[in-house]
Amino acid sequence: MEHTYRLLISCPDKVGIVAKVSQFISDHKGWLTEASYHSEADSGWFFMRNEIRADSLDLNLQQFTAAFESIAREYQMRWFITDSTAPKKIVILASHASHCLADILYRWHSGELHCEIAAVIANHDNLRSMVEWHDIPFHYIPVEKGNKQRHFDQVETLLSKYQAQTIVLARYMQILPSALCQQYQGQVINIHHSFLPSFVGANPYYQAYDRGVKLIGATCHYVTADLDQGPIIEQDVERVSHRHNKDDLVRLGRDVEKIVLARGLRYHLEDRVVIHGNKTVIFD
Repeated sequence: MEHTYRLLISCPDKVGIVAKVSQFISDHKGWLTEASYHSEADSGWFFMRNEIRADSLDLNLQQFTAAFESIAREYQMRWFITDSTAPKKIVILASHASHCLADILYRWHSGELHCEIAAVIANHDNLRSMVEWHDIPFHYIPVEKGNKQRHFDQVETLLSKYQAQTIVLARYMQILPSALCQQYQGQVINIHHSFLPSFVGANPYYQAYDRGVKLIGATCHYVTADLDQGPIIEQDVERVSHRHNKDDLVRLGRDVEKIVLARGLRYHLEDRVVIHGNKTVIFD
């Protein structure tokens, strides 16, 4: 993996932003390996993502951050810079369904997803052997119908213990408390087994079958306190017909879910997502 620094910026649009940032990088001997820009006319906002070869700069990451601050203030930027070689710590929350979790573990094990899977927390125990085969800590925390908060309190303790930077809901099938959503705002990624905003809630494939849909899909999005309403990262669909029964839709839907979650997670891990309000800009 090439060692780069990833600089992401969003700010009110105006003349000179690209020139100013590019000149700063050039003045410090920076070599751009990737540069992406987007101007949104409706909101008047500008978005930028640059990858800079780390060994080309005459500044380290801390020095870059300090030196760039004056430009950020001048242009009212929301910005951050990360080191591509520093893997994000992720914790995966799961239930009893294995397809999304198994796919993430495979992609991580094969090096496709650059991250550190610190732990898997599940409300069922059936996935333990698969997780522990990868030498990843597995925590089984059941959900009590009359006292779900006890489960979430233990989850919150483990997220803090593992210093989770990203939380992946791999068919977790539980609604996170609002306080937890706010604490990890922009860090919790969910796969919804439906093409949002259609068929929200339980059994969306059965709902889709009953409506006779011709397309089914899946949505990867950031979790907010509003159920299934967070900023969308990625979506995809699969064509179906009257020949498919309910079980066919579930089977085909699982394939879409795996792909969409993996793609959305990869965008997040590679710092290709900028959240703006309830929308995202994806520099793919």
